[in-house]
Amino acid sequence: MTVVLKEIRTTRQICQFIRFAEGLYRGNPYYVPALMMDEMNTLHPKKNPSFAHCEARYWLAYQDGHIVGRVAGILNHKHMEKWNEIYLRFGWLDFVDDLAVSTALLGAVEDWARELGMEAVHGPLGFTDLDREGMLVEGFDELGTLATLYNHPYYPEHLDQLGYRKAVDWVEYELKVGKEPPEKVTRAAKIVLKRNNLRLLDIRRKGDLLAYVPQLFNLINEEYSHLYGTLPLTDAEMQHYTDAYFGFIDPDYVPFIVNEDDEMVAFGVTIPSLSKALQKSRGRLLPLGWWRLLRALRNNDRADLYLVAVKKRYQGQGLTLVMMEHIYRVFAEHGITIAESNPELETNVDIQGQWKLMEKRQHKRRRVFIKKLD
Repeated sequence: MTVVLKEIRTTRQICQFIRFAEGLYRGNPYYVPALMMDEMNTLHPKKNPSFAHCEARYWLAYQDGHIVGRVAGILNHKHMEKWNEIYLRFGWLDFVDDLAVSTALLGAVEDWARELGMEAVHGPLGFTDLDREGMLVEGFDELGTLATLYNHPYYPEHLDQLGYRKAVDWVEYELKVGKEPPEKVTRAAKIVLKRNNLRLLDIRRKGDLLAYVPQLFNLINEEYSHLYGTLPLTDAEMQHYTDAYFGFIDPDYVPFIVNEDDEMVAFGVTIPSLSKALQKSRGRLLPLGWWRLLRALRNNDRADLYLVAVKKRYQGQGLTLVMMEHIYRVFAEHGITIAESNPELETNVDIQGQWKLMEKRQHKRRRVFIKKLD
């Protein structure tokens, strides 16, 4: 059946682009939709501050008048400047199990890349490292999370047939949380703080939490800079993510460690899992989505670990144990027994080492693919 591609530009068309995934994964018990509002704020050029240094084009694929696929092409000028890679990104790639459809979608991205003089196409990637990224290649029968993409098992098979190869992998762990942290972790946490003249902030109000968020993003810019595809967040992007996520995060779930000058040297961001709530609300806040999300934040047995960073001079000093001890106690207090690590680069042994004291299961793997262009 003939595949017809249409490039989209209007707000109404972007809504169609977002909603395609809903039908493609209808009835799938593992797929977790993103919040539609967040998707619109990311994809719309007037809403996403990343368009100050990015260009993007979106395509929908049709067969017999029905939408059968979607893809975004993203030209990120900051990526080329930082990494000296003349690459075009693809993201928001979804398609029915028809090689003609995936060929047409990625062909459109590749054609644009050639027009621009690009040397390769890679993805799935977003505008920033805080967007969903990486195609699932293992763990198709595991529940997704708010922070990650889900895709059918045939996706990586299609990319392999189209000449895409592995660029980098992330792994994910399911962690079991006990009723209290291991005693040696508690002892070590106290020693670490005293030895380094540090303190764990006791933040109770969201307003106090927000006051430290700029330092959090600055630490991300410093300590994530060497990771695959990462780019320094601009002030506008920091504010964008602050507005999107930090308004509803409970300060209990965000341990901050500061030095004697009140300078942040480490942080962790966790929240109760929103996966089931997002599934039930289909990514919508209305009419009852907001209520389901609020209930999930207050009553849950699962949590997601989102971000963690330690200032370079303090790495290897045990600060992750301090944060782990705090989070362990918060989880136990709120009845959380399972935590999702979310993606960690497979080569990031420092991050993976922090789970050695917990019962864990490596249950997912996701990949960025790359294709060099002729």
